[in-house]
Amino acid sequence: MALKNKNIRFILNFSLLLFVLAALWLSPISALAMGDTISLPTFISFSKSVQNGQADVLRGVYVNNVLALPVVQQPTGNPGFVSNTDGVTTQFRMATQFGNIGLLAHNHLAGKSFSQLMAGQEVLMIYGDGRIEHFVVKEVLQYQALQPYSPYSSFRNLAKDEVLTAEQMFKRVYFGDKHLTFQTCIEAEGNLSWGRLFVIAVPKEESSTYDRLDD
Repeated sequence: MALKNKNIRFILNFSLLLFVLAALWLSPISALAMGDTISLPTFISFSKSVQNGQADVLRGVYVNNVLALPVVQQPTGNPGFVSNTDGVTTQFRMATQFGNIGLLAHNHLAGKSFSQLMAGQEVLMIYGDGRIEHFVVKEVLQYQALQPYSPYSSFRNLAKDEVLTAEQMFKRVYFGDKHLTFQTCIEAEGNLSWGRLFVIAVPKEESSTYDRLDD
């Protein structure tokens, strides 16, 4: 039991460190600004373009009129990897250890579309074999990092009177019942790492959570 608890604590501590470092590595622009209007492919054409036959590998994320992003995986042994390719988001491998999905992107690249996500929008996750998971955006969280360059910074909620520690922040966005978290940064007051943006989406009702695209 002691060894198990030690392993859990190690995973949590490592996750917290990675969480903060990943946030600082993102090269942010204002997460509050709307991006340029772009022409997105239809869902069917996008879905077929990202499929590769791998049943359990997340390959794409689609939100109508907002984003259509291929998903790449973090290489084994490189937990801090975030794709530098525009129009691509990276699955946060560590989040899967807690039963959830994390998507990371540089905010001057694919991450700029994260700020256009709003509560109530449907998010479609495409797997390599064409399976589709349906989520709905539940909330958009924006926090100021009180010590932007410190791994121990606390975070002030921009929407209400609330301050969270780094550990509380990690648990808020990556622990709990199954959900999807989009993560990028907020620039403000001339500080590239001024804040953090998280968009949380939850599965739709059980009857429509899983689907498969017809050929």
